[in-house]
Order: sequence, then structure tokens, then C-alpha cells
Amino acid sequence: MSLTAIALNATLKRSGGEPSSTDRMIGLIGAALGKAGVQLTETIRLADHDTKPGVSSDEGEGDAWPGIRARILAADLLVFGTPIWMGQPCSIAKRVCERMDAFLSETDQQGRTPAYGKVVLVGIVGNEDGAHHSSAELFQALNDVGWTVAPAAACYWVGEAMHKKNFKDLPEVPKVICETIAMATANAAHLAGALKAANYPGRPA
Repeated sequence: MSLTAIALNATLKRSGGEPSSTDRMIGLIGAALGKAGVQLTETIRLADHDTKPGVSSDEGEGDAWPGIRARILAADLLVFGTPIWMGQPCSIAKRVCERMDAFLSETDQQGRTPAYGKVVLVGIVGNEDGAHHSSAELFQALNDVGWTVAPAAACYWVGEAMHKKNFKDLPEVPKVICETIAMATANAAHLAGALKAANYPGRPA
């Protein structure tokens, strides 16, 4: 069975500038997904696109979200990458969750949102505490609108508080990070395959 994934990079940096630690984490997750039989088709750097504020699937002229939404929903698995800022997911990540709120009013006859049957992983980086808080926020919001969370689905690295070391600058990825990513991606790939073969039934018609 062919499975595909797409990644969202919620770094505050636009493309073409300083390298992104979130990109490095997404790259590691993508490589591990490939070993698990899932093709990461693309990474969308959200800061490059004008995703309007709002809670609908289309906020009108100039809104980049409808196109991004379609690309997300064409994949079987979502990799959601965010940096930690002020101990929580960054503002761009939160905006994406707000836009997905529209899924709750876009259900089929069985009450399933467009995200039903699709699996999400998160990749989190930061040089301060907040990885558990950030994953909790993202998993709650994404699960509310229909995404499925596999066991051990958070891949994160957090440096020392008040220090300047970033994940992108590490000469070697710590062994525990690699092991965490391997487990997370294996679980997510297995679950995505099972759900693609037999989606949730939803409520009786």
C-alpha cells in the first residue's frame, strides 16, 4: 500500500534566510518515514504564505490556506513542525489549528471531518522548556478536528534554558532523538496504513 506524508514547518523564518531548526527535525522525521514506507512529498514553510486569520476554510482574496488545506488533505499523514516560543507552539502553528476549526462543520453523513483516517506527528524544537506543553496543545487541537495521534507521536529536542544552542547547530543528533523518531514514525506509518485500509466508521447513518 502506497502512503504519503506532507510536512508543515511553522518556523517564523521565511525561506532563503537563516537555516531552520524545525526544518532539520522535519528532515529527520521524513527520512525515518521513508524507511517505514511513507513518502514525504513536500514541506510547506508556512511563513512564506499569507494564511489569513479566521476559522473558515477560505477567508477570501489572497488567502493561501485553501491551497495548503487541499495539499494537506491529499496526504495520508501530516508532520507538523513548530518551534517553541515563550513555552508554547509558535503563532503560525496556532493559526493553522484555528483554520482547521472549520473541519468541524465540514463533516460527511457519518459525522466524519476531512481529517478522519489521517495520522499526525509533531516535531518540536526550542532552546527553552515547553516541549510537553506544546505537544499537548497541538495534539488536543488536532485530535478535536479529526486527526489521529499514534503512540509516542511527539519528536522533540529542547536545549538548555537561557542558552543560544540550536538544534540545527548540533554536530550530531543525540541517539535518544533518533530512537524517538524511529519509534514515532514506525507507529504512525502502521496506523496510517490501517486507517487507509479501513477508515473509522463514524456514527450510524
